[in-house]
Amino acid sequence: MHAVLEKHAKQAPEARPAVEPFELPFAKVETERGALWIRSQVLSAAHRTGRAPVLAARSSSSHVLALLALDPTLAVCDPARALYLDTETTGLHGGTGTIAFLVGLAFWDETTGQLTIEQILVRDLGEEGPMLAHVAARIAAASMLVTFNGKSFDLPLLRTRFVMARLAAPREPAHLDLLHVARRLHKPRGVECKLVTIERDVLGFERIDDVPGSEVSACYLHFLRSGDERALLGVVEHNAWDVVAMVALVGLYGEPMVTTPEGSVEWATPLDARDLVGVARTMQRAGAPDEAWSAIEHAVAHGGGDESVRARAEIAKARGDKARALADFEALAKGVDDTRVRLELAKLYEHFVRDHARALSLVERGTGEEEAALAKRRARLEKKRARAVSAQPAIPGLEPSPTPARPSRRRR
Repeated sequence: MHAVLEKHAKQAPEARPAVEPFELPFAKVETERGALWIRSQVLSAAHRTGRAPVLAARSSSSHVLALLALDPTLAVCDPARALYLDTETTGLHGGTGTIAFLVGLAFWDETTGQLTIEQILVRDLGEEGPMLAHVAARIAAASMLVTFNGKSFDLPLLRTRFVMARLAAPREPAHLDLLHVARRLHKPRGVECKLVTIERDVLGFERIDDVPGSEVSACYLHFLRSGDERALLGVVEHNAWDVVAMVALVGLYGEPMVTTPEGSVEWATPLDARDLVGVARTMQRAGAPDEAWSAIEHAVAHGGGDESVRARAEIAKARGDKARALADFEALAKGVDDTRVRLELAKLYEHFVRDHARALSLVERGTGEEEAALAKRRARLEKKRARAVSAQPAIPGLEPSPTPARPSRRRR
């Protein structure tokens, strides 16, 4: 692919075969670095991606987004000044020969409050400089950057292109990569963490006649070879959909939590209850126990299933509420044959209930531990059970057995 692009870069424009005239929806803007081909759209405040309104992203909670992203630097960012960025490239693996030929941007207009979608097209390989300068200015002005897999792909690629074009790279603000949030929230219930799949299974929007990401570079190569602009129409729409989907996801993920007059935290969100299990576990990991508890209580109450009960038990145990944890693990044990549940119950029966016999019975059924750890737990429990039996007060007419584990009744 790279060799073909280099060959094209040296090819005279008139060498392209004649095609039927067609105009892509881009306007030419002359800049000090050359021609900039740009498409600009303003979305209505009522625009939705499936069931999610894009307007919610403008007032999303940076506190919640920072917790879900496990990135405290996002907590001080203003979502109303976020820049959403997505690139379409000549390759999927990066490298110095890969370029971003189409960059999609979205941002909130400070004057009108409306969402603006900008797309910059590199119509020829020699026109990359104006695009890079424009993108750099947008990044430098943003309070936060929002991408989907941008930390691993889009931003490293752009940094390389800045170097290759001998342009100063912009100051990069805090970066919210939605792919990592999506994995934490949706992967546990089996949602494939591709943007188009999340649109369908989480936002409720399914694309029609979308260009697969694997075909994007081939479409651009066809355009370079033939000059046929129609080859890029589907790619342009694909890119616009990607950018708007990210805006909708920020609005969904950043739903603010409400603190009641009593001081408790309430979670009100259109997220699926099964996704709230991921929210709760992420909040717990982020060091926000109240938010985690609110999310998991909501999940259990709204049909989150066994996994929500398991997560509530784990979070309750971490909070020191061992009675709640015990009740949830006991409820799970009635319906599932899970070594992890038996292990947690064995720990609670040993240290909280102090019912060593019940703990030992669970250990004998298997707790999924390594043999050495299992043997150590079994020996400790047998010793505690024996000690408990020998320490029982004498009862008239009942003498302790020489073998504490098997007491027997003797007649006088």
